[in-house]
Amino acid sequence: MKINSISLISAVALIAGATNANAGAIADFYVGGMVGAGGQTLFADNETKTKSAMLFGAVAGVDIPLVRIEAEYSYLNSSDLNTNAGMVNVFFKLPSTIVKPYIGAGAGMIFGGEHEYAPNTKQDLDSVVAYQAMLGATIDLPVMPFKFDIEGHALYAPDIYKIAGSNTTPDLLQYDVRLKIRFVF
Repeated sequence: MKINSISLISAVALIAGATNANAGAIADFYVGGMVGAGGQTLFADNETKTKSAMLFGAVAGVDIPLVRIEAEYSYLNSSDLNTNAGMVNVFFKLPSTIVKPYIGAGAGMIFGGEHEYAPNTKQDLDSVVAYQAMLGATIDLPVMPFKFDIEGHALYAPDIYKIAGSNTTPDLLQYDVRLKIRFVF
């Protein structure tokens, strides 16, 4: 029994050590979190309504040379509209040393939200396709298993719900600055 326990502990230690030693050899897998602040605008029939907004989210992905692919979940919130977004993003990175600029695009869905368009009057949002674009930079400190991103971000979702009693369907534009921290394993 002692030999099995020692063998198991040794195997776990070797796997953990080998993972860190091989990080960056071909691909880096990562998980992370993000927070952002900016604005949220609704467009409908030549009218716009803009509010300040914030978001919280999580990411998981793979980082290979010149390209990064990630799955993203975000909770988008302003004073009168909140929703969830699930996206798949692709980033194209410019080769550099510690600060690595990138540009990206993504597609996915918004779902499970509501808009309070008048006091105590709420409308559920439809689940609709959403698109986003990103421009940012990664700060990569070589001795740490963390990477830090600062990112300008815009998300667009058309026809998020139908206003009761009309054919009007507002579009959502959320734009913000995001800070991400990614743990590379």
